[in-house]
Amino acid sequence: MEVKTSLLDNMIGVGDMVLLEPLNEDSFIENLRSRFDHNEIYTYIGSVVISMNPYRSLPIYTPQKVEEYRNRNFYELSPHIYALADEAYRSLRDQDKDQCILITGESGAGKTEASKLVMSYVAAVCGKGQEVNKVKEQLLQSNPVLEAFGNAKTMRNDNSSRFGKYMDIEFDFKGDPLGGVISNYLLEKSRVCKQPRGERNFHIFYQLLSGASDDTLLKLKLDRDFSKYNYLSLDSANVNGLDDAASFRTVRNAMQIVGFMEDEVQSVLELVAAVLKLGNIEFKPESRVNGFDESRVKDKNDLKEMCELLGIEQSVLERAFSYRTVEAKMEKMSTTLNVAQAYYARDALAKNLYSRLFSWLVTRINESIKVGPLFGLVMGVLDIYGFEIFEDNSFEQFIINYCNEKLQQIFIELTLREEQEEYIREDIEWTNIVYFNNAVICDLIENNQNGILAMLDEECLRPGTVTDDTFLDKLNTICAEHQHFESRLSKNSKFLTDHSLPHSCFRIQHYAGKVLYRVEGFVDKNNDLLYRDLSQAMYKATHSLMRQLFPEGNPAKVNLKRPPTAGFQFKASVGVLMKNLQTKNPNYIRCIKPNDKKVAHIFTDSLVCHQVRYLGLMENVRVRRAGYAFRQPYESCLKRYKMLCKTTWPQWRGPARDGVAVLLTDCSVPTEEFAYGRSKIFIRNPRTLFTLEERRRACLEDLATLIQKIYRGWKSRTHFLLLKKSQVVVAAWYRRYSERELLNICLSPSLQMQKYFLGLKTTTMSPMDNTWPAKPYGFLEGAHTELRRIFHLWRVSWLLSLAVLSRDALLLFSVSQPFKGDYLEIQKNPKYQKLNSAVEEKVLLADLVNKINRANGKGSPRLFLLTKSNFVLADQKTGQVKTSVPLPDLASVSVSTQSDGFFALKLKEGSASASKGDFLLSSDHLIEIITKLHRIGTTAADRDQINIDISDE
Repeated sequence: MEVKTSLLDNMIGVGDMVLLEPLNEDSFIENLRSRFDHNEIYTYIGSVVISMNPYRSLPIYTPQKVEEYRNRNFYELSPHIYALADEAYRSLRDQDKDQCILITGESGAGKTEASKLVMSYVAAVCGKGQEVNKVKEQLLQSNPVLEAFGNAKTMRNDNSSRFGKYMDIEFDFKGDPLGGVISNYLLEKSRVCKQPRGERNFHIFYQLLSGASDDTLLKLKLDRDFSKYNYLSLDSANVNGLDDAASFRTVRNAMQIVGFMEDEVQSVLELVAAVLKLGNIEFKPESRVNGFDESRVKDKNDLKEMCELLGIEQSVLERAFSYRTVEAKMEKMSTTLNVAQAYYARDALAKNLYSRLFSWLVTRINESIKVGPLFGLVMGVLDIYGFEIFEDNSFEQFIINYCNEKLQQIFIELTLREEQEEYIREDIEWTNIVYFNNAVICDLIENNQNGILAMLDEECLRPGTVTDDTFLDKLNTICAEHQHFESRLSKNSKFLTDHSLPHSCFRIQHYAGKVLYRVEGFVDKNNDLLYRDLSQAMYKATHSLMRQLFPEGNPAKVNLKRPPTAGFQFKASVGVLMKNLQTKNPNYIRCIKPNDKKVAHIFTDSLVCHQVRYLGLMENVRVRRAGYAFRQPYESCLKRYKMLCKTTWPQWRGPARDGVAVLLTDCSVPTEEFAYGRSKIFIRNPRTLFTLEERRRACLEDLATLIQKIYRGWKSRTHFLLLKKSQVVVAAWYRRYSERELLNICLSPSLQMQKYFLGLKTTTMSPMDNTWPAKPYGFLEGAHTELRRIFHLWRVSWLLSLAVLSRDALLLFSVSQPFKGDYLEIQKNPKYQKLNSAVEEKVLLADLVNKINRANGKGSPRLFLLTKSNFVLADQKTGQVKTSVPLPDLASVSVSTQSDGFFALKLKEGSASASKGDFLLSSDHLIEIITKLHRIGTTAADRDQINIDISDE
């Protein structure tokens, strides 16, 4: 995706509707269409984000996008929901301002997804850490749980929120989330018992039957077949793109992360199963003596299974479906219920059981994510019903639209207040803005004296016969003259001939258009009565949740006071919500659905136009443009347009405000088109801004041309200098080469001779090798022959020296036993330490020999040691030296011709050692002894001093 540096750069259409020219409904819709066709689904109205549902995945929510919008100014990048989320989070973290994000739009416009995107962005940019990550995960995982129990497939949306949700997220001073609190508004509990054609019940019913294990379904006494349950519509039970089994696993995992215990999850599933079982209970009439019919349960199997799930005595619940006890002061009276009343009681119990379970879920989630009283920084996220105009509008649509009227009122009020505060803060003259104030419509609905809700409550509480028609008669009497109320039966005769207005209906002119309401069911839905007998039966259940869900069933705390009506409760909760929102800095996301087919790439002008009208987007633009259409900090304005003035380009050294003044004067912008604030420049007409943009674009083209020219010149010169440098280097090397070649020609004979002799030096030539290197040059013929002759003489001399060795010595070349020398290890053996010290010279050979006595021929073991000067004979046991004979006194050595190891050492006559006589010895290392005696002898001056003979001695 292309990264833009400003929403004014490369705009597709207009990124901010405040700058739209001309401003009318057609141009507004056309701008949305143009941007939608180019996958630009976000557009601004000042700081308000318009979000178009693309009905497909777009690659604009990646981690890279999160980093791109992180800590960036709101108008710095192209419009995106991340920009609003970042602005709200940074205002909360850095300026200590509580924030609220109001997400509005009709069903299918993408409100739930928008709230998820806001929460996921905040979770991504806030701090990290084990505890922080746990809190973030719990806050995010609360969504799948609430969606499963509070969302359903409708004609307009496959995942429509059928309740309003407001979540307050608390942050610490560092901006890390600590926890949160969820408030829910008006669950559409009538959907539990009946759904319009083409719609489904709440998701959890289908998810449970599709995704639960066989063992779980067996425990809950359920069957996977949807058709076996009266409360589940069959024509749209399976929805393309929704995997109920996978969603059930996601919900179970989310409940575990949020903090639900396993027994709590099981209890919740048991109540869901009980609602399904409750819908299968059917009744039949039974005549009594007094002529009245009494209801009886047809097939008690489903009743029995439901009672087993909840731990209720079957007879108690069965009686509650047949009789009703009415208490007045101290009197009790029991009346029978006919079949119609029994079905009403059954459905009322099912709706109350499910809605109270949903409220318990919200409370249980709050227990996990709440941190106590909210004293830190708070960001609120509101995801509530959009304005609803159906073919058949009833009590639910009436109070939903009332809530949207209140949100529109606070939207206009806060927007005007925000505009006015900025003008005052910037010291700009405030222009009074004329706009439609829908307070008159809110008063029509909520006025405590003669408002519609007050009259509905009065009608529900008064004695006597009360019907929807009596309620409509009261409206016709009291509201007939109201300019936003219309009725066929009112005193205002202009509606008598309006056949589009049925007799059983009334019509209210909301800010978003006229809505026709059918009064049928208003009284019952507002009463929201559950017979006390049923409440008491539920309280008697042994199920772990029943007493928490039906506290009014406690016989010890019977309250005869009528419970507050649904309308009264909703009005009170909306009042609390409005007060909460007014204490926070508002941020708005207005969601629009482009078509009713829920498919991509289709833009229906009439549908979008209808939503633009009832969301009040045109009024929002007019409010923003009433004074000045565009405002920008001086620094940003100067940075963007400084190239338009030679004085400010390329760098302005003074204050940014003075630079902007010089810039606008140089650009000849009329003084009535702008105003100087304390920190911002205010531009009145968008055309002025677009003129500056056109001049900037032309200037950028000129600057781009200049940069290209300079770059190309630099690139060409750099290439030329490189070629020049290369030419110099090549020429230098060539001259060097040519000079060397010339010198080689002049010095060729001497150089070649030098090379030849150096080659002989490095050639390895063995005396045993008869080969000779080849002659490299012809002129070296004489030297080559002479050197070969000298080498041959040296080789012959070396071979002759080998002949001096005796034939016995030459045998060593064939002896396989290696010479070791010291066979006694006299250096290591402590036994011979005295002997080692007696011999001063290095011992070349040490061996154990056998000395033959000439007198008797017996042998005695002796140690034989040979040094460079002497041979020594010592006692084997004591190591004492017996004889030490200098080698010069040795005349000859004789050896036996046999392989017996005998040898004789003959001493010279007349020598100092001759008196000792000759020695006859035998050894296993004869060859080594003889060889070393010969080598030591050849080092003497007389080469033939010791003669070695082989004789028969």
